[in-house]
Amino acid sequence: MHISQLPLNALRAFEASARHGSFTRAGLELRVTQTAVSHQVKSLEEILGVTLFTRLPRGLALTDEGHALLPVLTDAFGRMSATLSQFEEGNYQEVLTIGVVGTFAIGWLLPRLKSFKEQHPHVDLRLKTNNNRSDILLDGLDFFIRFGDGAWHGTDAVHLMDAPLSPVCAPSLARRLQNPGDLANEELLRSYRMDEWAIWFRAVGMPPPSLRGWMFDSSLTLVDAAAQGVGIALVPISMFLRQIEEGRIVQPFEITALTGSYWLTRLKSRSETPAMRAFHQWLLQAAGAD
Repeated sequence: MHISQLPLNALRAFEASARHGSFTRAGLELRVTQTAVSHQVKSLEEILGVTLFTRLPRGLALTDEGHALLPVLTDAFGRMSATLSQFEEGNYQEVLTIGVVGTFAIGWLLPRLKSFKEQHPHVDLRLKTNNNRSDILLDGLDFFIRFGDGAWHGTDAVHLMDAPLSPVCAPSLARRLQNPGDLANEELLRSYRMDEWAIWFRAVGMPPPSLRGWMFDSSLTLVDAAAQGVGIALVPISMFLRQIEEGRIVQPFEITALTGSYWLTRLKSRSETPAMRAFHQWLLQAAGAD
């Protein structure tokens, strides 16, 4: 059967009915009567020669054939809607979806995005922040700006900037820190990357103390906890210069340790679109300027 033989309204009626589990609610969405939706689905079943729903006293249940058809239509209608939305008000907008580790998003990217918008007004930028753990494919990302060593399977990674770590804490706590050895008597807040404090202590020529502080999955929450006097956080210091300038936190020692960098990553199987190339070039220029 050729797709041109299938009525679009009937396909839409089936998809909406399956999503709502009801002809009535589908009709409300499509702004037609419940009877019209039912007739459209019935006509689709007759064309296909299968039953798509089991009609129940209180709703609808998909048959095996309905289950097979639904995800295909959901994907197709979703793609159509996303593409058509790019033509709003007669101006084409190319969607660009970027995942960004939250620390980099707030500490570096957001203050600079205005210039990207000014240079590329045709790009409809979508940002998804995370704690450095995301799936580019499953989350529908064009790019993922992440922290690490640049080695991710099946991924093309472009170096943006190094991110050396240094301790930060509340000003009141910093007053009792005279040298790095004093940290052994303090609560050392930890991230899920368990070796960071050990690497920093090796950089100052000291054996790491046993760690007993709280654990966080984000440098943002680490710094907020440190600012409230909970303990001492080890974070990428360049991402928190504003908080230091505001006096919320203090960097008691200038010693840093490099455990990773920020990278612009994409799947090797993903070809760059014009919007991706525009963002890629802008980001490298902005990072280079810093």
